Amino acid sequence: MTHLVIAGKLHPSGLNLLKSANTITFDYVPDIDETSYLEFLPKADGLVIRTQRLTAQHIATAPNLRIVSRHGVGYDAVDGQALKIRNIPLAIVGDVNSRSVAEHAMMLLLAASRCLVKSVNALRAGDWAQRNTFEPKEVFGKTLLIIGYGRIGRHLSELAKAFGIKVLAYDPFLSNDVFDGITRVRSITEGLEKTDFVSLHIPKADGVILGAAELDLLPRHAVIINTARGGTIDEASLIERLKQNKIGAVGLDVLADEPPAKNNPLFQFDNVIITPHSAGLTEESAERMALVCVQNTLDYFNGKLDKSLVVNGIS
Repeated sequence: MTHLVIAGKLHPSGLNLLKSANTITFDYVPDIDETSYLEFLPKADGLVIRTQRLTAQHIATAPNLRIVSRHGVGYDAVDGQALKIRNIPLAIVGDVNSRSVAEHAMMLLLAASRCLVKSVNALRAGDWAQRNTFEPKEVFGKTLLIIGYGRIGRHLSELAKAFGIKVLAYDPFLSNDVFDGITRVRSITEGLEKTDFVSLHIPKADGVILGAAELDLLPRHAVIINTARGGTIDEASLIERLKQNKIGAVGLDVLADEPPAKNNPLFQFDNVIITPHSAGLTEESAERMALVCVQNTLDYFNGKLDKSLVVNGIS
């Protein structure tokens, strides 16, 4: 029988799908510790993996491995080249959480603009008078720059427009017809000079997008949102400008180092909201991800894996 290893907690629907496959046996390791699943790799024909690292050294311990299926769309933690050398496809789940992430980005934008965390903390501390600061700002009539106009960026655009926000978008890889109903900018610099809010939706592979020079183009009231990848914002430069009150507010779901240290300097600011890389982790998307990542492994062993979901060019 084909044997799978499931590394990380899986929605019950995914486990039920596995149980219904009569030709599959599996080890289920819900612990997300980096090393918890490694002892099971030597007998794995397939691996379903969540957020843990999968290095070349790990792959070398799995002589029978033939498919790796990521429980998500990112694959930074997986050594795709090591898999490619062994002709092992690396599959992702495709578009299962773009709306979830877009909703989270919109939530961060609203919460940051309205000083939500600061207000809640003040109230809990007995400071009712904080309401009289008139610090919260409305989003209506403001401008949002979306950097990266893929599925998530487009969903966010629709949400923002519903709030009366003017949308600018930057994405050099798309044709003009994709930008229907919004304003396309030809450079990040052009967009930053015209915007009140900026939201990042691009892969980490693009490196730092908002460095010191880019941050200095933003107005002091600007709100920065990042639900894409850690490392796309120069956090040292961001912290310096927060200290100087040169940034209005920040909403981050991703950080350069995850999980962050307890003394991360970003935690000292009450105009910074940080969530634990959870934008796509809704109940609904968790079920969709579980079903698709399991189905990818089943499809592979049945000779019908969707090539559009394979990211390392192996089919």
